[in-house]
Amino acid sequence: MLKMARSSYYYKKAPDLQKQKEDTDLRDRIEEIVVNHEKYGYRRVTAQLQREGLQVNHKRVQRIMQEEELICKAKKRWVVTTDSNHPYPIYPNMLKEASITGINQAWVADITYIRILTAFVYLAVILDVFSRKVVGWAIFLRIDTELTRTALRMAIETRQPSKGCIHHSDRGVQYAAHDYMDDLNAAGFLISMSRKGNPYDNAKAESFMKTLKNEEVHLWDYKTFEDVKKRVPYFIEEVYNEERLHSALGYCPPNEYEALVARNENKTRQPQLTSELLCV
Repeated sequence: MLKMARSSYYYKKAPDLQKQKEDTDLRDRIEEIVVNHEKYGYRRVTAQLQREGLQVNHKRVQRIMQEEELICKAKKRWVVTTDSNHPYPIYPNMLKEASITGINQAWVADITYIRILTAFVYLAVILDVFSRKVVGWAIFLRIDTELTRTALRMAIETRQPSKGCIHHSDRGVQYAAHDYMDDLNAAGFLISMSRKGNPYDNAKAESFMKTLKNEEVHLWDYKTFEDVKKRVPYFIEEVYNEERLHSALGYCPPNEYEALVARNENKTRQPQLTSELLCV
């Protein structure tokens, strides 16, 4: 036997109280983020923590979220709202080969539905391809051309795009109708449409709709049209455009990304404005 005092043999290292406190604070902050953004995965949570100045890697965040059962489980849903059986002209997909390097060069439009107790509510949105920002939206109890025209008018009034901006949508009658085309032509848009039955041609708009459903609609028990009119605009303007971290934008929210791009416009050497341009 080694000559060792019994007290030394049974000695246990005192717990690092400072580290325990740091771990507890980190768990609390992760929980706060997930409460506010219930569909955030561990990578977005990590990006948010790093934006707040915390030195933490995604593996540690993933482990904590798994231990605390905070890992989100996205629902997979697919909704068809496109009626392409109409007599109006169809346009080729111009967006597929376009090189988008700034805002108001290309917009994408789409429609989805939201279920309430006694009916469906329809949402039309328009996103800027470059920044993923929702620049126009409309909420109606019917799905018609006036729904999409209202979203388009909002986008044009707030963004004032130059002539030549690409407007991309599916082939639905709400986008192909003469009234909608008149609005596009009057504003000088280049008209682009997806191939028939191919949602991947409008993937950025579809991605937003998925985010809306997973992070807002599926988490709230909408009962009335007024519920939708109150919650959905809040999510679009205050959460998605202002706060939600977007992986394609270097984990920036759209508003912040546009502001960052604007600050770089006056520099002598123009940066590559892609997802590699990270927020600071």
